Amino acid sequence: MRRIAIILSFLFAVLAPLQSLAGQKDQQPPPASAKCPICGMFVARYPEWVASLACKDGGRYYFDGPKDLFRFYMEPGRYVQSRKQDDIADIRVKDYYSLAPIDGRKAYYVIGGNVRGPMGRELIPFAGKSDAEGFMKDHSGKKVLRFNEITPAVLKGLD
Repeated sequence: MRRIAIILSFLFAVLAPLQSLAGQKDQQPPPASAKCPICGMFVARYPEWVASLACKDGGRYYFDGPKDLFRFYMEPGRYVQSRKQDDIADIRVKDYYSLAPIDGRKAYYVIGGNVRGPMGRELIPFAGKSDAEGFMKDHSGKKVLRFNEITPAVLKGLD
């Protein structure tokens, strides 16, 4: 038993730092030269709105907000000819209140309201439903949506 405890302690000591390093990859700011593939804006100018897609082959795309990220996600081949939706491994958006990167597929998005992003009306992301609902009430939002509820029609309504 003691031998197992020693081995487990060793594994936790080795793996814990590696796990935190892996998480840091998603928290790095975009390079100053990164441009949104949808609108061409330099995304580093809008750190509170930066969203990103990571591909299985290591490619990464940065966006000036979730709205443009969703445009790319829905039609990646339109913006980067060789890309398909199946290439996308990870989606990161920033929680509006904490500015922490969160999983875009698990986020709650508020549409409508009086908060604007760099490109105007925007999908406002939150890690938790209660924050999204509170924001919606405080900022005249229209609806809280989940990832799979965001459609081209929803995006068109934000234009």
